[in-house]
Amino acid sequence: MRHTIRLTVNGRACEGSAEPRTSLADFLRDDLDLTGTHVGCEHGVCGACTVLLEGEPVRSCLLLAIQADGHAIMTVEGLAGEDGELHPIQQAFQDKHALQCGFCTPGILLTVWAYLQDHPSPTDPEIREMLAGNLCRCTGYHFIVEAVAAAAKALAGAPRFAP
Repeated sequence: MRHTIRLTVNGRACEGSAEPRTSLADFLRDDLDLTGTHVGCEHGVCGACTVLLEGEPVRSCLLLAIQADGHAIMTVEGLAGEDGELHPIQQAFQDKHALQCGFCTPGILLTVWAYLQDHPSPTDPEIREMLAGNLCRCTGYHFIVEAVAAAAKALAGAPRFAP
């Protein structure tokens, strides 16, 4: 039995249908064709599937699509501007070479977006602690930490910045 799911995704009203057991990650990828949300461990450990639910980071592999019905979701596709211009966080990651294979990057970008909302001037140890929930097997985190610090500086003074 499928259920109608209505969401606001990246500022746009979306609707689809899903079985009760369908994860939000699978619904976003398969039904809404938002493939930037990656599924890694499917246990909520790696953070690759992180999206924002009402502005808060959640593991979309652990959340059922039906649980998100009626809520606002932001995926990595919602970060860049309508014209394709990179969000300052994305730009900082590009400038600082903070990605390699890119599999973990969407989840990290959204985690960083949410974190910088409440922590606009994080120290390197604070950034490393925040990143502890996102696993990256390629970079060793050094350049990711630099990118987060650069993004924080680029966004300095921006009140609860929008994607």
